[in-house]
Amino acid sequence: MFRLGLVVNPLAGLGGAVGLKGSDGADTVAEARARGAEPQAPARAARCLAALADLAPMVTVRTWGGPMGADVARAAGFDPEVLGTPAGPETRAADTVAAVRALADAGVDLLLFVGGDGTARDLVRALGDRPQPVLGIPAGVKMHSGVFAVHPDAAARIVRAMVQRELVTLESAEVRDIDEASFRAGEVRTRHFGELEVPAAPRWVQATKIGGRESEPLVLEEIAAAMAERIADAPEDTWIIGPGSTTAALMAHLGLPNTLLGVDVVRGGQLVAADVTATRLLELVGDRPAQLVVTAIGGQGHVFGRGNQQLSPALLRRLGRERIHVVATRSKLAALEGRPLVVDTGDAALDRELAGHVPVVTGYEDRVLYPLGELDPDGSSGGPPAGPVSG
Repeated sequence: MFRLGLVVNPLAGLGGAVGLKGSDGADTVAEARARGAEPQAPARAARCLAALADLAPMVTVRTWGGPMGADVARAAGFDPEVLGTPAGPETRAADTVAAVRALADAGVDLLLFVGGDGTARDLVRALGDRPQPVLGIPAGVKMHSGVFAVHPDAAARIVRAMVQRELVTLESAEVRDIDEASFRAGEVRTRHFGELEVPAAPRWVQATKIGGRESEPLVLEEIAAAMAERIADAPEDTWIIGPGSTTAALMAHLGLPNTLLGVDVVRGGQLVAADVTATRLLELVGDRPAQLVVTAIGGQGHVFGRGNQQLSPALLRRLGRERIHVVATRSKLAALEGRPLVVDTGDAALDRELAGHVPVVTGYEDRVLYPLGELDPDGSSGGPPAGPVSG
């Protein structure tokens, strides 16, 4: 099932129609209500979810209680998992922060939020540097941030593309907001508050074209350069490099010897151990911070369980999903024709924990969201389905 998180800020946009230029602050909300303002966000959320109603059997909606998501989800025909409720009758920014953190902790493939720039700021506060894909349904007055779909129908198209296993580009987008008091006085002052990870396009993403085809050596070098920068940014971490030609290109870029069909360990820019076993890997990692770079087997799509059994369930649990980096060319992903990348660790519970949409590094400053793992109707993790069904 595709796991869709939903958070609605029911006060977003409340002051727009009554000329208040925003909805930040209890005084503004009270003034908006006194002027007869009607909530806009629930209707915007309903419009998006109505366009997704036919996908309800394939989507698990996780949300917050009452006007923060549960009401509109049920009205659209979904049976949501409600993880909490607002602290009081009037929702606050703290409610959004609490909801976003709870949904991210519970696990969602995409966190759909309904609001404006102020709501986007709440997401930045809640998520920090956490790589959680999000998408905004625009419902606010001020829309300076780059994290929103152009309208609710566009948001629905992006969600549909992800549910149907299309390649959706993932990019960082700025969250900006203005000072409402200055804005009401006729002066626009914007401020950068952070960035969020946003799916950028609701369609299959074509392979990089050079002479009509993806240039494999060039793309591998781009992937290697992208990952080398991440490794340089965390030199004290233990970096585990899985087998395969894509990861071999990374080791070549680092100027280090490589075990093409084995697992190597790098720390501080140096090769610490080559062709290690599962037991040795656990010893080398110990309690140190560690990260893993792994690729998929071409044609099959296996990320774990084929040719890299050294990456044991114990190791993967110690790393955690957010410290596992998947790298692959777009042509390799496109060849899967929508089938998910396969997880077969030998531990069914771990397979389910790892399943979901993950960012795949496909070039330099180029990533796509792609499904990892497949949940069968009985809840077990299985192989790739015969066609583009949900997962």
